[in-house]
Amino acid sequence: QVQLVESGGGSVQAGGSLKLSCAASGSDLSNYCMGWFRQAPDKEREGVAVITKNGTPTYAADVKGRFTISKDNAENTLYLQMNSLKPADTAMYYCARVRVSSWPCPLTPDTWRYHWGQGTQVTVSS
Repeated sequence: QVQLVESGGGSVQAGGSLKLSCAASGSDLSNYCMGWFRQAPDKEREGVAVITKNGTPTYAADVKGRFTISKDNAENTLYLQMNSLKPADTAMYYCARVRVSSWPCPLTPDTWRYHWGQGTQVTVSS
């Protein structure tokens, strides 16, 4: 049974930083591609950053240079370091892991492709 538990969300002012964590149980992160996605009120869920099982990251254009995705295989934890936050970054942030270890993980939030966590709220004020 895969379980993904996000933490680290909160409220910050524009220009601030937050680091999200996703603790995974029931699977070895070193064997799976994973990612962070977000959903703002009245908007579709969108991809933020993904990382292959070999550690290669891919970022959405609007977070590139500000966010960093990483993982600690020994701790079975995925991270998202978010710097220079903007009000437009306000959303619920979700951790996700591909269901099958051989599958890739694009930035498209395919519900059939991923297992999902419950989310952690990030609010950025101006």
